[in-house]
Amino acid sequence: MLPRFPALRLVVVADRIVGGAGGFMQLRRTTLQVRFEDGSLSQPFDYDTLDRKRLDAVVIAPHYRDPGGARRVFLRSCLRPPPFLRPPDARPIAEKDTLGALWELPAGLVEEAERSEDGLRECAARELAEEIGFTVPTAALRQLGPSTFPAPGIIGERHFYFHVEVDPATRTKPTEDGSALERDAAIADVSLGEAIELTRRGVIEDGKTELALRRLAELTGAST
Repeated sequence: MLPRFPALRLVVVADRIVGGAGGFMQLRRTTLQVRFEDGSLSQPFDYDTLDRKRLDAVVIAPHYRDPGGARRVFLRSCLRPPPFLRPPDARPIAEKDTLGALWELPAGLVEEAERSEDGLRECAARELAEEIGFTVPTAALRQLGPSTFPAPGIIGERHFYFHVEVDPATRTKPTEDGSALERDAAIADVSLGEAIELTRRGVIEDGKTELALRRLAELTGAST
């Protein structure tokens, strides 16, 4: 069992957006204090975080069992500018020539109108059609464990995980979202065990994808 979490609380002293209010992301600078168990307060300190209107995201694991009994999943190629933009002088290891190109499960941001239990499933169904090409009823989507904070040191984004059993014969061309980053993506249909092995070898580097794959293997009893 974990010990009792310390009775420490954050107190907001001031909060402001730094720079312009436009753009996909904003830098928020908050002045905070820590309230300790005895009621005393730390000295105020500034803490910078990233913020955006569409804060949270869904992650979907579409899967099926092939005629041989193996569980298989669909992955998608993704271009991610932040890894691509890693400064060379900040890299502790040699990076691949394909830096910024990742294999991921389908995922996407939750729209403001989708901030509810039903809305999260609607978001997951929409992203599945956009990124992989499956149209599924929202009722078919099942939770894949609890939500997580992928980068709690810099952003309050939550990831909400779902899985759905699909029929590969019903897959159509992904509708995509119209952005250049989603055009001409490759779709991969691989066994769940192979996908997890690719995470071990560093071929699949996306953290949310590895977590969802391992949860799916645990849920379905697939060999890893």
